[in-house]
Amino acid sequence: MAKLALINREAKRAAVVAKYAAKREKLLVIINDQNASEEEQFQARLKLQQLPRNSSPVRLHNRCKLTGRSRGVYRKFGLGRSKLRDLAFKGEIPGLVKASW
Repeated sequence: MAKLALINREAKRAAVVAKYAAKREKLLVIINDQNASEEEQFQARLKLQQLPRNSSPVRLHNRCKLTGRSRGVYRKFGLGRSKLRDLAFKGEIPGLVKASW
């Protein structure tokens, strides 16, 4: 089980990303607009740099929904590899069966 502080930090980051998503998108449109003047693009870059670092979606990290483990997480299930294996053996994940050949 991951430390509760790490899980809470990740949740706080997700909230900050959601809060600044619209503002970040508007600035990125201006920056990538070929018809905008260089001054407008420069000002948009400066405003983008003023946003909090945690407002960038790149800083989010997938975590296991049960344990909070950050490594070995399968996106499709939202579970870490060890918990996915345990639940698959018990047959609690619909459509997932253990491979045998």
